[in-house]
Amino acid sequence: MSVITVTPAKSLLTGGLTAVVAATAATSLLAAAAEFAGIGAVVGGAPIPVTGFAVLTAVFSTVGVVLALVLARTVGHPRAVFLRTTLALTALSLVPDVLADAPASTKVLLMLAHVVAAAIVIPALARRTPAARA
Repeated sequence: MSVITVTPAKSLLTGGLTAVVAATAATSLLAAAAEFAGIGAVVGGAPIPVTGFAVLTAVFSTVGVVLALVLARTVGHPRAVFLRTTLALTALSLVPDVLADAPASTKVLLMLAHVVAAAIVIPALARRTPAARA
């Protein structure tokens, strides 16, 4: 019997990118469902298309993967630092939504999209981020 070992970086990268795809699909479906229900994602008079949700989710979720990879190599307790950082960033990401020039329903949609993406990506990466650096 052979033993296969997976390096933390490889696990973070593959698991993280899988979470990015899942979060992108989830926020896109959320935006499409909202559009179908008549909740327009219009901020400042400019509509946000479903593809906009997908692109921004993919970009910022990928930034989360990079953050996890960097922290895994540079700090003593990467998982704890990753969780504190990403939860704070998620909370901060809601501020522009609250302040947006948009109807309340759009603000709720935008905030929900942030929370949905974070709920998928953060746990997936945290599970794969080492608790302590070796």
